[in-house]
Amino acid sequence: MSLGEALAWARGRVDRLDARLLLQQASGCTHVDLLTRPETGLPAPALAQFMDWVARRAMGEPVAYLLGEAEFRGRLFQVSPAVLVPRPETELLVELALARLAWQPAGARLVDLGTGSGIVAISLALEIPASIVSAVDLSPAALAVARNNAGRLGAAVTFYQGDWYAPLAGQRFALIVSNPPYIAAHDPHLQGDGLRFEPHMALTDAADGLACIRQIVAGAAAHLEPGGWLLFEHGYDQGEASRNLLQAAGFKDVFTQPDLAGTDRVSGGQL
Repeated sequence: MSLGEALAWARGRVDRLDARLLLQQASGCTHVDLLTRPETGLPAPALAQFMDWVARRAMGEPVAYLLGEAEFRGRLFQVSPAVLVPRPETELLVELALARLAWQPAGARLVDLGTGSGIVAISLALEIPASIVSAVDLSPAALAVARNNAGRLGAAVTFYQGDWYAPLAGQRFALIVSNPPYIAAHDPHLQGDGLRFEPHMALTDAADGLACIRQIVAGAAAHLEPGGWLLFEHGYDQGEASRNLLQAAGFKDVFTQPDLAGTDRVSGGQL
């Protein structure tokens, strides 16, 4: 089977862009090869790999898990089913954090709670290298992925294993960021859009979707420096509830920032 024939076989089974990415990875060819030399033969092992990936993608498995990597802010991060697939919407959390860190002196301390693959902590460490970055996750498997990404990308991040603030006793930060589990336990989205392949504990709090956010907000005062900021990502319908939690905990300048699609995405406040 040739490259062109393989793409034709995949047509109707999976998205065209997904098929192209999978074929390039399986065969080692480039996009230019697909356009200019579609008659090139596909070796049997590459064809078998491609057909397996197409079948798995057709069942909903994310392309990032099939390829083992995903892009975030122009960098390639390794991913596995132990961590969430990086999403462009989370870039808003990084951008808001960078805006607040710009006013901090060199050596400002920040922590990413529930770091997963490390995309937020590592991006901040690379984009403001004078900062001191820590990251926490409950999952040892997720931390292994994050540590590997930090090493590959040359980011100075200190990682801790534990539940939210538990491993951070006595530490205070100028900024706390988090992309916690915020999908409610019975939300039908958990069964669609590839989410059933992602780590359940990173998606849902097994409650109303606000349980982890409540813990993060409640514990923030004990770990923020005076004037420090807390920023966290949340669900499309959780902006008002998040602001209420922040105000009740004594935060000021409380806000909710929508993403590029106009959906409430990140809330935060200053202690």
